[in-house]
Amino acid sequence: MTPATTRYPYQDAALPVGQRVQDLLSRLSLEDKAGLMFHGALPFALGTGPAEELIRERRINHFNIIGAATQARELAEWHNSIQRIAAETGWGIPVTLSTDPRHAYTDNPGTGALAGPFSQWPEALGFAAVGDPDAVEEFADVARQEYRAVGIRAALHPQVDVFTEPRWSRGAATFGESAELAADLVGAYVRGFQGETFGTESVSTMTKHFPGGGPQLNGEDPHFSYGREQVYPGGNFDYHLLPFRAAVDAGTRQVMPYYGMPVGTEYEEVGFAFNKRILTELLREELGFGGIVCSDWGILTDGDIFGRVFPARAWGVEHLTPEERLLKALDAGVDQIGGESCVELMTGAVRAGKLSEHRLDVSVRKLLEEKFLLGLFENPLVDAAAADTSVGTPQFRAAGRAMQRRSYTLLTNKDVDGVPTLPLTEGARVYLEGLTAGDLGPGFIAVPTPEAADLAILRLRTPFEVRGEGFESFFHCGNLAFAPEEIERVTAICQAVPTVIDINLERPAVLPELAEHAAALLANYGSDADALADIITGRAVPEGRLPFDLPRSMAAVEASREDMPFDTEDPVFRYGHGLSLPAAGDAAFGDAAGARVPLPGAEPMAGRRP
Repeated sequence: MTPATTRYPYQDAALPVGQRVQDLLSRLSLEDKAGLMFHGALPFALGTGPAEELIRERRINHFNIIGAATQARELAEWHNSIQRIAAETGWGIPVTLSTDPRHAYTDNPGTGALAGPFSQWPEALGFAAVGDPDAVEEFADVARQEYRAVGIRAALHPQVDVFTEPRWSRGAATFGESAELAADLVGAYVRGFQGETFGTESVSTMTKHFPGGGPQLNGEDPHFSYGREQVYPGGNFDYHLLPFRAAVDAGTRQVMPYYGMPVGTEYEEVGFAFNKRILTELLREELGFGGIVCSDWGILTDGDIFGRVFPARAWGVEHLTPEERLLKALDAGVDQIGGESCVELMTGAVRAGKLSEHRLDVSVRKLLEEKFLLGLFENPLVDAAAADTSVGTPQFRAAGRAMQRRSYTLLTNKDVDGVPTLPLTEGARVYLEGLTAGDLGPGFIAVPTPEAADLAILRLRTPFEVRGEGFESFFHCGNLAFAPEEIERVTAICQAVPTVIDINLERPAVLPELAEHAAALLANYGSDADALADIITGRAVPEGRLPFDLPRSMAAVEASREDMPFDTEDPVFRYGHGLSLPAAGDAAFGDAAGARVPLPGAEPMAGRRP
């Protein structure tokens, strides 16, 4: 018997959601319930084949999309095909598709996808650099519309970890080093995605990584066993909770605990998804969160990623069997297991008397309520034909490009022959790395060597160490300092000709030599070359202020405490630093050398520094 031929109360949109949930819950088999409690992963490039087995055989109906699409319509049609499979299966429970961020420049299959057909904005650090909640809400509202157009109804973000350990690879997706600023911005993020009232026009937000993934030992990432320890040498655990308190107050629907295990605290030294005091006592009882807790991906079983087996991120409970890990996570307060499809562990535990079906019901109610409130039972399909005109519209793309420009941070702007280097004037011969003369626009002449140039413009990236091949290579960790040979090369260019350096700060680079020798030093947090061109020619004005300190040396980074903000000694530039430039056509430069404008929560900075 299927909903296609018989009407049931849960299908009646006129009934209260609670009544519909109870009716459907009463009809579900153990297998149906178990399937709801797993949030699988589906590579878009593999088509609908993997989805069909997971939906029909394992009754899983929450999926994280892996990989980028080139056209919005392709993604929308794929989504509709999956929904049709779900409609024909069991009680016709619709699929909830989720995604990591896909509106910026991250290209990491474990953390985010390139924008592709979606509008392209800076990373979250760029929003922190501007510090404008209205801009955050505008972005989130645009992303909500684009997600809905292709069928994505859950955002595996915002990531509100406080970026206190500068070596950590995940910092670009955070709101920076200030917990106060992150708390200021997260409410706008949640509102933009979910609206003032959560409903059929919303995209559900999954705020992560509770209770704050920033203080990783030596900045390593807990996707890997060598990064499993989360440490608090400054005793600053509560500081990292501030953005999560704000997210809960703003009504975030879901929360994801991180892989890391706390070391040297009052809490059990196990990964946060297995940690009952963290999830039940702290998140549920103290913070008052009543929504869905979904674990990070792959905490139960070993998994094959790009042909290499990675162990389960079961830090602190490696000695337990996968079934025992599942039971511990559920007892801790997890409602859904991310990135796994081992439903037999759950059904087997119930049938063996190790787990009550009532415990499943507690989580399944929340998961079903979410689907009903999103309107998925009434409108599971999207208009695939309209997707290409609804996603990446000229208006949305213009908004993303404008934010790229706003977020630029001008770190230095030295006088050359008594005139500030920026903005540039037309007619110069320029040596370019990382952009073309076409990006600059008419009026500039590209030359092949610095010696033939009046000016050099270089685009650089924050250095990192390669930890391994394949999946591991996507995580940029370790050393933040440029190699000596690169410093020598760039310094030689700076000495040959006045040089503008633009550096992509995915992490806080160590750059005292660049600051010393560059005629002008700019920072971006994800931008196209034409955004840089608009900034340096004065067609756009940089508004960004540093969302973290820029350390002077790796020795200072290594001596700092992972959980403490603003803890590196004598940084080259402080949090909140940024210079001003005039817009093109301004009558006077004014303070072109730059007046520092503090970010929200930045003053009095001294009061929060150790």
